[in-house]
Amino acid sequence: MCGIIGYVGASTSGRGLDVALEALRRLQYRGYDSAGIVAANQDGLSHVKRAGKLEVLEAQLEAEPLPAASAVIGHTRWATHGGPTDVNAHPHLSEDGSVAVVHNGILENHAQLRRELTEAGVKFVSETDTEVAAHLLAHAYAAQGDLTDAMTSVVQRLEGAFTLLAVAADNPHVVVGARRTSPLVVGLGEGENFLGSDVAAFVAQTTSALELGQDQVATITPDSVTITDFDGNLAEAKPFTVDWDASAAVKGGFATFMDKEIHDEPNAVRDTLLGRTTGPGGALQLDELRIDESVLRSVDKIVVIACGTAAYAGHVAKYAIEHWCRVPVEVELAHEFRYRDPVVTEKTLVVAISQSGETMDTIMAVRHAREQGAKVVAVVNTMGSTIARESDAALYTHAGPEVAVASTKAFLAQIAATYLLGLYLAQLRGTMFADEVRTVLAELETMPAKIQSVIDGEGDIKALADSMRDVTSVLYLGRHVGFPVAMEGALKLKELAYIHAEGFAAGELKHGPIALIEDGQAVFVVVPSPRGRDVLHDKVLSNIQEIRARGARTLVVAEEGDTAVTEYADKVLWVPRTPTLLAPLVAVVPLQIFACALATAKGLDVDQPRNLAKSVTVE
Repeated sequence: MCGIIGYVGASTSGRGLDVALEALRRLQYRGYDSAGIVAANQDGLSHVKRAGKLEVLEAQLEAEPLPAASAVIGHTRWATHGGPTDVNAHPHLSEDGSVAVVHNGILENHAQLRRELTEAGVKFVSETDTEVAAHLLAHAYAAQGDLTDAMTSVVQRLEGAFTLLAVAADNPHVVVGARRTSPLVVGLGEGENFLGSDVAAFVAQTTSALELGQDQVATITPDSVTITDFDGNLAEAKPFTVDWDASAAVKGGFATFMDKEIHDEPNAVRDTLLGRTTGPGGALQLDELRIDESVLRSVDKIVVIACGTAAYAGHVAKYAIEHWCRVPVEVELAHEFRYRDPVVTEKTLVVAISQSGETMDTIMAVRHAREQGAKVVAVVNTMGSTIARESDAALYTHAGPEVAVASTKAFLAQIAATYLLGLYLAQLRGTMFADEVRTVLAELETMPAKIQSVIDGEGDIKALADSMRDVTSVLYLGRHVGFPVAMEGALKLKELAYIHAEGFAAGELKHGPIALIEDGQAVFVVVPSPRGRDVLHDKVLSNIQEIRARGARTLVVAEEGDTAVTEYADKVLWVPRTPTLLAPLVAVVPLQIFACALATAKGLDVDQPRNLAKSVTVE
């Protein structure tokens, strides 16, 4: 949520503006409703900000170009305090025009600070909490004469989660950033340096970066980076190299980022599995899992914390980990976890799943779990993210950048990563023999090709979606691991097509949801494999018969060769034969393709659905 870029270079040129605009384009996936840029040169500060999509800002800049600049800060805003208007858009300048700031997060004590400033004679022009920071910074800068010192004194007065970037009119060769909980990373260039809300902001310029820790201030000039804590003491930041290039964050010939990312899924799963064993046929080895083996052996409960799609990945993991490890697994929505006084001890292993690693609800749940003595493993896609840093260990997925707001390939990578975690724990705890673990690993290695085979048949799925462009409600049913797949399928349709969609456990049908069935009601049914789970398979077939008898249009996701379903299905979407616990990796793909195609047929923006943000960095 909200994208931030800061740039400072050795010369006054148009490069800073070009870099900032390119960064804002790459950061659009985070979700936004306005955008703005401020440029600093020897003549002071110039800025433009507009409500609406980035194209509105770009059109204004084309009509009235900003002067060349040595320092630039830019922002894409997701409205919190104050609506999405030109006035409320960032950047915000102080009353005297001496400093400009952009901000991600929420300043929880802004009302109190606004009252103090108003009583001191400051006139506010916006409804935002951010403008408070601009005025405070200007007063501190006037008193101290150093932007870093001023930032350090201001952040000590702020409460909440925030990232702030600032530039001063009389010092156009310095950009200062500060972070508390909300993300900020440093990009290291030659004769130039960068600040960004994530590495997508500057990956086209450099792949060398620094992770900022909690409560740190970064001061960048063209040839230096200085990190301090909020007390002004020198601090260290961990260097890392971005392991994908800028081309990974472009559409690559696909109509939308989501379409591209669905096609990336075989590689996302393959790369997540890569290098996790000691060699061909060897033992599973998770080098990132730096938690003492004796602690992992003593775990008596696992709690998965996540939100949205990541939570459904956790539900899939629950079935697999309980089966393989014989340890109870709970799946908790992160925003509910710490508010209900959960039972967590030093023998609890908490698994935090987040694509961005910056989901605020999940960050707060991680902190609460660690305060209770639990060990926390992060399953994240973003190196240097807050959740990765604040957990005891991080198991990285390797899905590459996911730009579309609604998650697809990251979901599959999260499932694959949690499978690896479950197998590793089973291997460590002795609940599976070595050859059993190797068998599952070998089956996992076949999954990218099976996912690709589903994608290769997307034409049939897209044709189905096109024929259903006027549908107003779709239900999804599943059992066992098919239940979270059904919920995820429904979530994708809600996110992308803005129509009613619900996922149910098929066994719950007779306990209420069957009342929704009427003539023509579209129902997707995820059918379990008849091999090994024949009882479940037969029960789901009975569910299909029940709803079809009441007029439902049955759209069935079934395993190739399962001829028993054809008698009861209006349409079958075939997926490859797959062991039951691994089936979500293929069963969800046609549901993703369907949701994307239906939204496209309705003329909607599948990459940036209304009201949604990619990374929810506020509670």
